[in-house]
Amino acid sequence: MSRGDLLSIHPLELKFPFALRKQISCSLQLSNKTDNYVAFKVKTTNPKKYCVRPNAGVVLPRSTSDVIVTMQAQKEAPPDMNCRDKFLLQSVKVNDGITAKDITSELFNKEAGHVVEECKLKVVYLSPPQPPSPVHEGSEEGSSPRGSVSDNGHVNAAEFSTAAKAFNEQLEAQDLSPETRTRITKLTEEKKSALQQCNKIRHELELLKSEGSKSGGGVSFMFVIIIGLLGIFMGYMMKKS
Repeated sequence: MSRGDLLSIHPLELKFPFALRKQISCSLQLSNKTDNYVAFKVKTTNPKKYCVRPNAGVVLPRSTSDVIVTMQAQKEAPPDMNCRDKFLLQSVKVNDGITAKDITSELFNKEAGHVVEECKLKVVYLSPPQPPSPVHEGSEEGSSPRGSVSDNGHVNAAEFSTAAKAFNEQLEAQDLSPETRTRITKLTEEKKSALQQCNKIRHELELLKSEGSKSGGGVSFMFVIIIGLLGIFMGYMMKKS
């Protein structure tokens, strides 16, 4: 705040939340702490860019007055969001009863012997706040549930069930037709059943491998067939997922 002998001015920086192709306004408050009428006038280094209302007026004794500064819509942002525009607010003591229509440029002419107070104001551009991301990091919105794989290669059916339940709840919240929702739910159940079958086959393979190791007979022909069927099954599941 500037505390001159005539007017107190707040703020001393005109802060505009910058946005392209949009008019932006900020306000100045002028406070007259004296028992005299005080006339003011606002000037700027870029009059085509800004609209000041009122750009001149009278502040009555022991009262305040607001000035609105509007920046016209801009087509491009300045480099590094720096602005070199400046404003100058002049104030002078005038006779009692004077009104805004009586204000002339001559009142602020120092060479004519008038005591004129001046206050320089800077323009500051504020970067607009960034909107929060609607999707949490690491999540895939709308993706189907997938079962996790344990260290021994088994698909965790319990975790898949939990994921499938959450996925179904997400489907209910979306605007889908009953037919589409039913088909998606059916495919999810089929995938769950297939994963359970996959775990069963893996378990049987481990038993066969264990028995073959104990007998010392090497790998049986049935074991090779099951390995082949498992490979075909897993390839089909990967393609379907």
